[in-house]
This record gives sequence, C-alpha cells and structure tokens, in this order.
Amino acid sequence: MNRDYTLDKVRNFGIIAHIDAGKTTTSERILYYTGMSHKIGEVHEGDTVTDWMEQERERGITITAAAITCFWNKTDVAPDLANKYRFNIIDTPGHIDFTVEVKRSMRVLDGAVVVFDGVAGVEPQSETNWRYADEAGVPRLCFINKLDRTGASFERSYQSILERLTKKAVRMQIPFGEEDNMKGVVDLLKLKLYTFEGEMGSKVVEQDIPAELVDQAKKYHDELIERIVEHDEAAMTAYLDGKVPTMLELKAILRKAVIKNEIFPVFTGTALKNKGVQLVLDAVVDYLPSPVDLPPVKGIDPKTGDEVERSASDDEPFSALAFKLQADPFVGQLTFFRVYSGTVEAGSYIYNSSADERERLGRIVRLQADKREEVKKVFAGEIAAAVGLKSAKTGHTLCDENKPIILEGIKVPEPVVSMRIEPKTKADQEKMGLALKKLSDEDPTFRIKSDQETGETIISGMGELHLEILVDRMKREFGVEANTGKPQVAYRETITAPAEAEYKYIKQTGGRGQYGHVKLKIKPLEALPETDKKLAKNISREEGFEFINNIKGGIIPNEYIPAVEKGVKEAMERGILASFEMVNVSCELFYGSYHEVDSSEIAFKLAASMAFQEAAHRAKPVLLEPIMRVEVVVPEKFMGDITGNLSGKRGQIESMEDRFGLKVINAKVPLSEMFGYVTSLRSMTEGRGNYTMEFAEYAIIPQNVAADIIASRK
Repeated sequence: MNRDYTLDKVRNFGIIAHIDAGKTTTSERILYYTGMSHKIGEVHEGDTVTDWMEQERERGITITAAAITCFWNKTDVAPDLANKYRFNIIDTPGHIDFTVEVKRSMRVLDGAVVVFDGVAGVEPQSETNWRYADEAGVPRLCFINKLDRTGASFERSYQSILERLTKKAVRMQIPFGEEDNMKGVVDLLKLKLYTFEGEMGSKVVEQDIPAELVDQAKKYHDELIERIVEHDEAAMTAYLDGKVPTMLELKAILRKAVIKNEIFPVFTGTALKNKGVQLVLDAVVDYLPSPVDLPPVKGIDPKTGDEVERSASDDEPFSALAFKLQADPFVGQLTFFRVYSGTVEAGSYIYNSSADERERLGRIVRLQADKREEVKKVFAGEIAAAVGLKSAKTGHTLCDENKPIILEGIKVPEPVVSMRIEPKTKADQEKMGLALKKLSDEDPTFRIKSDQETGETIISGMGELHLEILVDRMKREFGVEANTGKPQVAYRETITAPAEAEYKYIKQTGGRGQYGHVKLKIKPLEALPETDKKLAKNISREEGFEFINNIKGGIIPNEYIPAVEKGVKEAMERGILASFEMVNVSCELFYGSYHEVDSSEIAFKLAASMAFQEAAHRAKPVLLEPIMRVEVVVPEKFMGDITGNLSGKRGQIESMEDRFGLKVINAKVPLSEMFGYVTSLRSMTEGRGNYTMEFAEYAIIPQNVAADIIASRK
C-alpha cells in the first residue's frame, strides 16, 4: 500500500489563540471549505465538530486538542486531485488551565496559524502560546479575526503584534472596511481585492482594488516587497537596481523566510462572517513547511547513548512520538502519535523505547475530531491514533526495535492547585481509582496521590477550572460520583543552606537483625549551565532532585545504593515542615558502613530517610508557594481600587498600560490569595473588569504567613 499524495503536499499545523479569539469558529470554517463537513457548526449553538466533548459545548470553550484530517485545493488552482494538499490540523484550547494541550501539540506540529481578536489584539494567552511556539521553533502565520465586531481595528491589532510579540510580523493583507462595513480583504502582494460570495462565502472573487484604497495598498505593497527581498542577497541586489522579482520568486523567498522564523505574515478577515479563511488556507500551502522542509529530527540511541537522526522519509526506520492519550467510550484507549520517519502497519509490532516495551499495534485510526476512520498503514509526516497500546504515555517514543531511538519528550508544567476527593458510595470507590488513572494518563498535568497519614486521595492540576472539568468528566464518562474539598494551594518545601547528618539504623530482634549506616550531605540544587548538560557517572538527576554517590572502596555495597536514594526520595515526598513535597535538593552519600549478615535494602532505605530528615532540619528549610502572573483589565475609574486590592493580597504591581480605552494592570500575586477573585473583581468594577492568570514561579513564603500554614497542618 502506497501513500496517495506526496510528502511535500502535507501540512501539519495547529490553530492557537487566546480564549474567545475565534479559534474554533475558524476551524469550523476550515472543515466546511475543505469539504469535511456540510454544515458549519457554531460555538454559541453548541454544535461544533472540534469542540465535541459535552463540557466544551456547554461552556463554549475548547478543553482538549482536537485532531482533524482534511484536504485543500488552492483557490487560484483548478480543482484536481493532483493539486490537493493534505492538512492535519490540531485545534488547541485557549484557556490557561489547559495550556499543556498547546505545549504538547507544538511539539509535534510543523507550523501554526495564530488567531487574534480584532478588537483586543494580543492578549495574555496569545503571549504564552507565542512563547511555546518560539521554544518549539514553529513557523507561524497570523490571522487577525473578528474584524466585523464593533471596535475592531486591523491596524491597532497589528501594532499590538509588533509591540508585544515580534517585530518580524508583516502585513500580507489589509481589510476593505471594518465593523459592519467589512466587505473583503486586499492582497498586498498581488494588489487585488478579494470578496467572498455565495453560500457561506465559499466563492472567492478577485477584483481590482477600490480607488480609495489604492494609495494605501501600494505603500504597504512596497514595504512588503522590501521586507521579503531583505532575506535573499541576489533579489536584494536586483531590487536596488530597480528590478522587482517575479511573483513566484517573491513567494519562494517569503516561504524560506517563514520556515526559518524570520518573517511572520499577517492575514485578516472574519471567520464568523465567512471572509478571509480560504486565503489563510492558501497561505498555509504557500508558506508553512511540509515535513520535508524541516531538518531531520534528532534523538538518542538507547543502546549506545549516541545522538541519531531520522529524516522525513518513508524509507527511513520507523520513529514516532506519542503526544496525547484519550479514553474513547467506543474503542478504549487512543494514543495520538506523529510519525517522523518510516511507516507502520496495523497488526505489526512496535517498540516503545521510552518504556522498553514491545507491543502489537492492533488498529490505527485517522481522526476527524470525534469521528474515526480506520486505516491500514501510516506514513512519514502523518498524525494518527493507535487503539489499545498499553505502555505508551505522553512523550514516549514509538520506533523500530532493530533501529531504536528516543526522541526528546514533552516537558509539562507542575500542577499548582490540589483538592481532596472521595467517592460518594462504596460502589464508586473501585471505579474512582480506575477513572482517575485513565484521566491522569490522558493529562500529564493532572496528578493523584494518597495522603499517607489520613488515607485521603488528593488530586492536583493547573487551576480550579481544570479540576472542576476533570471531576465532571469522571461523573459523565465513568459514572463515578465524588465529593470534593475546597481547592488548596500546592505548596512546596526546600532548603536554603548546606547541612549534613549521619544515621545508624540498628534493630535486633531474635534471629537476623537490621543494620544500615549512612552519612549524607545536602545543599540547595543549582541549575546546570546550558553548556554542561552531561552528568558524571556517579550522579543521577531528575526534576528538582540530584543524588550523588561518593562511596569509595565499597564501604557500602553497590546493591544498597539505590535503596539509599529511594529512602531520600520518600523523605522528600513527605517534607519536614508541613508535609509538603520537597524540591530543589542535592543530596550526596559520602560515608557509611554495613554488616555482612544484618544489612538489607530496607535498613539502608530507613537509615537514609532518617539521615535526610535530620540534615534537612539543619539546612534552614522554608516553605515555597506558587506565584501567579496576573493581568487585570478594567475601566480607568476602578484602577486605584484594583491596585490597592492586589497589593493587599501580597501582590507586586509590575506595570500598568493603556489598551483601547481600558487600563491593564500586570502583577505577580500568590495563588493562595487569588481563589474566588473573579467574584470580588466583578463587585469592585460593576461587572466590567476581567482578568487572566498563569503560573510564574515558586517563591519563599514570608515567615508570618508560613507559620500560620505550618500551624494549620499540625
């Protein structure tokens, strides 16, 4: 079975935006114009394809990234199978609580269309998503949407992109009319006006530019040409000599610059009123990369530790990254994966190099949001989902067992809010454990742990809405009724000074005894310099913890060293001040002794745990709390009240700015002070204020506040 289109005709891209910028509406238009759906779904009517979960339709927000496969024939090319391009699109959430969906989607996409609200311009989550795309090196097109709305301004929104995101943005279009008069868009490269007629604006009509826009369009056309030729020496030289490159040459130079993230083209329109979306799809074809335009993906050979590469080719060994798990009520567990090289067939065996497991790949499905199309074979550059893989988790590499590779995984942020949860009935108890496990497999920012002292189950996530949605899903999808406590802040503990301690664990009760003896040094963990990412053989390191084995001459046998590390980790999980997890600790085992008969793993684990606790008490321990980056947007007359209120919440005001007649206050505030803020903000601003919040950092809690927290945990 061969592929039915060439790899250069594939585009893997995401649609990303701040909440409510019109991202899902844009996706619905794309599905309609590409022929994937015969009716346009609307967010406000709750019948969209990409927002297919009940909670998404009820709340009008995107919660989970939806993957869609569709085909596009450019508007300026005759409809023909040979001219069709295959789009694999991921519609991502805009709400900060589901930001991991954006982060992991970025890891597997080749490009992105960033949607902006034509009234608000760049918003807080636009900046966060842009940062994720920068980190992943993903080429982007910008689409300034909602130009039909009252107060919309293309120019103001474009300026906000230049000021807040990148100076590399460049106008590709300007609107013909705004607000109620939005009639079409002017293409600044071709110097033509495009209007959208017929049912749902599906007929794209090319016309001459209206007289009132000619001068403005020519001015921006010249600017655009200059920005393009800057990226090609020969074209620049010719242009300075008065020779303008042809349209084909300009597009080829622009494409290269976009793929290198040197230019971000800006398009415009209104998805809701069916204007401009088809031209954005043409731009995806013209400027966003296919898998063959990108450098080979790099990874590590698990056998040798050497760096290896895989090119986007069907002839290379198979390699893919699992980027999302989803429990499907009809087919079971779905593992979404992006194929970087080679091919894989349903029914064949694959190797999960991250988990060192060999598994049979039973069925493969291609995704049309909530619908599934079964396929026999998947090729390089494709996105698909496997049914029933048991070992795969988010960020795992799937590959050819004979040519193994481990690709770079997906880094996920730490959860900042916790909540106690318990089943309502005995019958719910067993089902709850199963439901929580499935949900945490799907969402790596959702964590579950048991409080050893109280026996309670604690769930942790990225925010109140995040946990609320997960508890709701547990009820609807798994039939589990649960009671929940109030959301709690996920505090941490750490040390601020070096210390050492020694502990001998000796227990003698008739027969064989127990003997373990260790000496430990601990100190605050320092970040590794970027230039020195290789660790010595005696050091193991993971997020927030480093263990150094400095035992010389076998004074403790090697088989007991892992037990020492395990004992330290378990002590860190329990903490020493208020039973919160400890982070950012470097621990060195430098001395000890053992007994030929009585020593055991359990004895060394307990000795290490007690020694660590003793050392930690001497190392000036402190409590840490999550600090949130908060942006509050209010009318000017309420600004004094809001800044005073934030300061009273131990907040630090970082900046204040004007935005379209409103005042924007940027601050850093402890999460513990922000619960229920939406209610107090509304009452202080007559319902006219709104805010967004995202995690910024962990910081040391002031002593008086820490004392109250510690006392409440006793």
